[in-house]
Amino acid sequence: MDQVQDKHAGGWAAPVHTAVLVLADGTVLEGFGLGAVGHAVGEVCFNTAMTGYQEILTDPSYAGQIITFTFPHIGNVGTNDEDIETVNMAGSSGVRGCIMQSPVTEPQNFRATRHLDQWLKARGIIGLSGIDTRALTALIREKGMPNAVIAHSPDGKFDLEALKKEAAAWPGIDGMDLVPSVTTAQRYDWTETTWTLGEGYGRLDEPKYHVVAIDYGVKRNILRLLAKAGCKVTVVPATTPAEDILALKPDGVFLSNGPGDPAATGKYAVPAIQQIIESKTPTFGICLGHQMMALAIGAKTMKMHQGHHGANHPVMDYTTGKVEIVSMNHGFAVDTGTLPANAKETHRSLFDGSNCGIALTDRPAFSVQHHPEASPGPQDSHYLFARFVEMMKKKAA
Repeated sequence: MDQVQDKHAGGWAAPVHTAVLVLADGTVLEGFGLGAVGHAVGEVCFNTAMTGYQEILTDPSYAGQIITFTFPHIGNVGTNDEDIETVNMAGSSGVRGCIMQSPVTEPQNFRATRHLDQWLKARGIIGLSGIDTRALTALIREKGMPNAVIAHSPDGKFDLEALKKEAAAWPGIDGMDLVPSVTTAQRYDWTETTWTLGEGYGRLDEPKYHVVAIDYGVKRNILRLLAKAGCKVTVVPATTPAEDILALKPDGVFLSNGPGDPAATGKYAVPAIQQIIESKTPTFGICLGHQMMALAIGAKTMKMHQGHHGANHPVMDYTTGKVEIVSMNHGFAVDTGTLPANAKETHRSLFDGSNCGIALTDRPAFSVQHHPEASPGPQDSHYLFARFVEMMKKKAA
């Protein structure tokens, strides 16, 4: 890490800033670099979660984004090989960089196997610390999520004019299909279940149902909870035609989370989803999968001002009358006013009233915007997997 001061004969020298965040409007924020060396362009968002930074940094839904952590102490429990969410263990999930307030301390946790700095280097993620993340968060809340370049150079030398031009020229995530960078290249089966202290991850031995998951950037814990619910999961690439999916004779189809503009991904994903829904195969979507389902039934999506990123979002479930504390990670939302007559709103954010869930009244299909597998409640939303299983059970009866 570059978070040090140099001592010389006259005393302590001013610290050398070894990382910068250059916003598209020309604003330059200086700090100290860690992780990978180089520069990357992306959209800056903020995440309010106090825990789970490794899961956040490996969530494929963050592809194309630079994450600002509002919690000041990031890295204090280190990293390990068990808390990675992307299926691609060796590479990055697509996140462009991360920003934190405080220097990263030595890890203090019995599960830690590597320092966050080393882990970021290995995954090619640029880190920046030492800036006022509260001020940056306030800027995002006021002006929206800016495009920016994050850069790390151990010698502290940057071509700021070139970085400003790069940040200003980047077109942004609006209209961008990022799914090809995170989806699987080939079909595979998944039977790993959830983690238990002292035992690690389990294994599904006797599946009751077969689910085909369309991978727009799926998280591991979603697949684990499907397996825990008794489902053998076949994961297929995002561009897989409906005919190939239905030829696998699934009991249900799952539409995964993922990054980017849903309208851009929908150009090839929506026709397949429409055929699946029309086949009356039970269908369940999460995050981008929720937005894909909405587009498939004729609704529209829209870019959000600051998005929802965190683990403390209250959502009303109108099917139960209960309020859940959920994990969110999305920069686009379904426009409730465009939902067709055969779709009802099942969940709504109590922060801003945005749509967080729909269900069809004439087909066995439903979806939610939030992440039930992220367990912020910690298990407030796990019932959704049981609801999906019950839907498959009813269809099979």
